[in-house]
Amino acid sequence: MELTVDNTTVTVLCGLAIAAGIVGVVVPILPGLLLCWLGVLAWAVFGDGGWVKWLVLAVVTVFAVAGTVVKYLWPGRNLKRSGVPNSTLLVGGALGLVGFFVIPIVGLVLGFILGVWLAERARLGDHRQAWPSTVHALKAAGLSMLIELAAALAIAATWGVGLLVA
Repeated sequence: MELTVDNTTVTVLCGLAIAAGIVGVVVPILPGLLLCWLGVLAWAVFGDGGWVKWLVLAVVTVFAVAGTVVKYLWPGRNLKRSGVPNSTLLVGGALGLVGFFVIPIVGLVLGFILGVWLAERARLGDHRQAWPSTVHALKAAGLSMLIELAAALAIAATWGVGLLVA
């Protein structure tokens, strides 16, 4: 039995993986950058395109690694400056995970906000002081998402250029 897949099928499937990765950045259910990178990897391995596909894969790998590193370092540095400890983010993440299963998708955000606020309320002892820390954590989470989205869109654009050139 011979299994053959034509180039169009490979391209469409890889494009769907990249699109799912971009959606996964915005709706944090799927591993966004990883899916985008895997889509380009599959295109490079199984698609037609000669040496261009390997160049595209190399550029996309740089975007994926840089996006992953920067999405943790930059917001983390801002949080440290504002005095929000990592333990607060862990509590927010844990409650976000619980919230995701209690109220699908929306519960992730609501649980994160509630978890950060509760942790800061317990740490600082005052709900008025806990709210600014919660806002700093939300800004950091938003910045992290924007960094990851920028990297995912750069991956998609690079892949698109690779399709045109190859």
